[in-house]
Amino acid sequence: MFIALGITGCIGAYKSIELIRRLQQDGHEVQAVLTRHGAEFVTPLVVEAISRHPVITDMFQRAGQWEVEHITLARRAQVLCVSPATANIMAKFAHGIADDFLTTLYLSNRNPVVIAPAMNTAMWEHPATRRNLDILQERGATMVTPDSGYLACGEEGAGRLADLEQIVESIYTVTTPSSLKGRTVLVTAGPTAEDIDPVRFISNRSSGRMGFALARVAARRGARTLLVTGPVAGRPFHSDQVRQVRSAAEMSAAVLEWAPAADVIIMAAAVADYRPRQARTTKIKKTEGATVLELVRTADILLQLKAARRPSQIVVGFAAETDDIAANARRKMEAKGTHLMVANRVGADVGFGDSPTTFTLFRHDATPRQIEGKSKEEAAAVILDEVERLLTADSTTTP
Repeated sequence: MFIALGITGCIGAYKSIELIRRLQQDGHEVQAVLTRHGAEFVTPLVVEAISRHPVITDMFQRAGQWEVEHITLARRAQVLCVSPATANIMAKFAHGIADDFLTTLYLSNRNPVVIAPAMNTAMWEHPATRRNLDILQERGATMVTPDSGYLACGEEGAGRLADLEQIVESIYTVTTPSSLKGRTVLVTAGPTAEDIDPVRFISNRSSGRMGFALARVAARRGARTLLVTGPVAGRPFHSDQVRQVRSAAEMSAAVLEWAPAADVIIMAAAVADYRPRQARTTKIKKTEGATVLELVRTADILLQLKAARRPSQIVVGFAAETDDIAANARRKMEAKGTHLMVANRVGADVGFGDSPTTFTLFRHDATPRQIEGKSKEEAAAVILDEVERLLTADSTTTP
């Protein structure tokens, strides 16, 4: 994707460098447009070095060949993002003032616009700014609401540039077809932890990244997303509702509570199959002899869903296996009554974290599909494409 990035005169301009790098890491090309005041906070040389494009700073700077550059860029870029956006640039956009390259580009642009405001709290809350905000949103611009916190002026309040991940997500959302609009997607992610005593527990290697990617991509496609996540490092990505749980029992309760509202249920979490029969209230002391830990089965959430779900709901299961992957996946799909089963090989350094994902998609009515070497987001897109085929089928056969 080719992205036009406007950088205006605000202390948050320094974060635009990291935003460019973040977009480049996802394989996108970024052309920066730096306003005169923006250049007071970050130099054209720095922006050029990171973006690997000559930065546009002047309405009348000479190009390598003759062209009406703001028109050319407006046609080439799939999205215009302005980050940070000052109160001044928002006012100019709202009232059609075109006195520099960025404002002229905005008026020439017919593609989605993402605006990430950043300013002092008083400026953000001023009636003029609020009215300009309304005008721009009425025209279809997507606003990335600024955060609250400590500002460069030394005050506390709303106006700090939003987290870069939110800005990136907004760019992806406005450039992704809303193929799941009106649908609710429930996703589980991460491991569960089953306590042995106050300091020890049983868990697994799941990072939650696959589940997070599924929720993220579903949200980009317009779905209302519900995310139930076990204990993971970092914070879950954007979902309409997030429930953080610890144990398999807590995850089961959350899923069964939210399941009735969902059109699609994707069980990507690595839920513990066993838990200690009784968690100790005090730390188990080390002794000379062996210690026996008695384990009992946890509730099978997919089986619970099989008994409770509506016929129209699509259910996706995951089978993380070390051997006999196809046979185990088919057996699990039949026993749990899922429409799709995503099966992959796992091990100490395979299938977890950021490692490329290779998996097989199983359906009752189709030949298994082998998908190789995908990132978590690419894998999520493949899985959701399959879910959409099931949702749009003339009739869904309940397994």
